[in-house]
Amino acid sequence: MPVAMSQVLIVLFCLLSGEMAFAKRLYRLQDQYGNTLFSDQVPPEQSQNRRELLNPRARVIDVVEKAKTKEQIDLEARLAELRKEEEKLIAKQKINDHTLLNTFHSEEDINAALTTKMQDFDNQRRVLDESLKNVTQQLDNQQKAAAAAERNGQQVPDKLLEDIQSTQQQIEKINKIIRATADKQELVRNEYTANIDRYLFLTQSVRKTKHEAARPNIQQANALGLFHCDNDHQCNKAWEIARQFVNRHSTTVPDVYNDKLIMNRPPAVDTDISLSLSRIIITENDYELFLDIHCHNSAIGEELCSSQRIKDLRASFRSYVNNALAGAAQ
Repeated sequence: MPVAMSQVLIVLFCLLSGEMAFAKRLYRLQDQYGNTLFSDQVPPEQSQNRRELLNPRARVIDVVEKAKTKEQIDLEARLAELRKEEEKLIAKQKINDHTLLNTFHSEEDINAALTTKMQDFDNQRRVLDESLKNVTQQLDNQQKAAAAAERNGQQVPDKLLEDIQSTQQQIEKINKIIRATADKQELVRNEYTANIDRYLFLTQSVRKTKHEAARPNIQQANALGLFHCDNDHQCNKAWEIARQFVNRHSTTVPDVYNDKLIMNRPPAVDTDISLSLSRIIITENDYELFLDIHCHNSAIGEELCSSQRIKDLRASFRSYVNNALAGAAQ
């Protein structure tokens, strides 16, 4: 009996020791040579390196990325500043685009507005040319009067000299206005030309590029999670089949369902997978179903979304829909 009791105690001690060992933190690290190490503590020389915290089942429950150097931190800070400035420019461009599309409804509208602007400038130029002609004639008369006085041996009156100087200044001022008006006219012309190019890009060019873009091949479609519909009837059937795929593989509950968007609730934990489906219009009778996969906003979630498991899931979407459509047709 004592022997049996001692054996039981030994077994209990081993079990308790195992539980205590598993209760400790276990880290997976890499040394400077790329070798994988496991330890219940982070060695001081590894404190700045990337490491993973594992649970008793050796699953990753947390990831600490490698500490960034001062150069990397400074570079990221500079990049953040540049992105802020870029965002300001993008926001300003969006406002300009919105104004452009609300102001004009066709390329002809912009050209008509440009023609009106150019006519206004031409009218201003005619007025200025007429003024310049009159003032130049006035200067010519004044200079002739001064020359006649000199030929008669008379002193040129001070008032006439002042008038000549004033007229010359007027001519210089008018010429300056003419040059400024011409520069402004050219600037407006360039702005309207740019507006036409931008308008075409925002309307015709984008649609043309989109419609004429080559359809992705099978490998690309699988990698992107795309299913191309040949017609409305097929697309409606594929939509319901795709809905089953979304619900089957999402670990979160459904959130949105309509004829253009199917979406499950966002991931709540690191292991969650949330699928969404969008019906994207290519042309009037041409659609693509786009499957997207979302993971938790964490280091582990990002690692899950970049895993082969998720790539395989996305790649299986197109064949799943095709096989279901083929089965339904039999």
